[in-house]
Amino acid sequence: MIEETPPLVFAPAVEGPPLALVERFRGASTSFIVDAMGGSGALDWRIRPVVGASVFGVALTCDCGPNDNLALIAAVAESEPGDVIVAATGGFCGAAVTGDLLIGVARNRGVAGFVTDGLVRDLAEIEALGLPIYAMGVTSNSPGKRGPGTVGLPIVCGGVSIASGDLIAGDKDGVVVVPRARIEETLANLERVKAAEAALLEKVRGGLLELPVAAARRR
Repeated sequence: MIEETPPLVFAPAVEGPPLALVERFRGASTSFIVDAMGGSGALDWRIRPVVGASVFGVALTCDCGPNDNLALIAAVAESEPGDVIVAATGGFCGAAVTGDLLIGVARNRGVAGFVTDGLVRDLAEIEALGLPIYAMGVTSNSPGKRGPGTVGLPIVCGGVSIASGDLIAGDKDGVVVVPRARIEETLANLERVKAAEAALLEKVRGGLLELPVAAARRR
C-alpha cells in the first residue's frame, strides 16, 4: 500500500535566540547588517515593503508551495508574539498567498511581520491592519488550501535559506536574514561597521573628494 503524503509536516519546537541579542539589532539598517555579514544575506530585491517601511523579529518559517496557503494558516496558528512569519511559495505569482483575514489573525496573535516570495491581496484592508508585510506584489487571485507544506522547517525564500529562529530585518532597501548561528558574530561586526561608516560619513560631510580605496589603488 502506498501511503499518501501528509498535507503538512511540522518541525519540532525551536527555541528562539536570546531576546537581548535580538534587540541589539533593532534599528540597524539592512545595509549595515549585510556589510557585517561580508556583503550578503539580503532576499531577492523584488521582495519589497507592501505595508509599512520596516519589519523586525525572529523567523517562523512555512513552505506553502505554489498556489496554496494551508501551511501559512497552520504557521499563523503556531505563531507567538514577535515572530516574523516567512512564507515560501517558490516565487509563485499566479495567486496571493494571503489576504486580510489571515493577516488580521496574525496581527491579533502579536506577530511582528510577514515576508513572502509570493503575492498578497486585499491591499486596502491589510494597509488598515498595519502589520508590516514584504512581498513580490499584489493580486486579487486567491490560493487553494490543500497542501502539502511544512511549518517550522528550513525553507528557501527569495533565494536565501531561512530557518525558524533566524533574525529577520527589513527596511526600504529590502529584507535581510541573519542565521541564528551567526547572530553573535554579526552583532560584533555590526558595531565595527557602524563606527567605520560614521567616521567616513563625517569626512564626506566635511568635503571628502575620494574614498580611501581610490587613493590606495594609485599607490
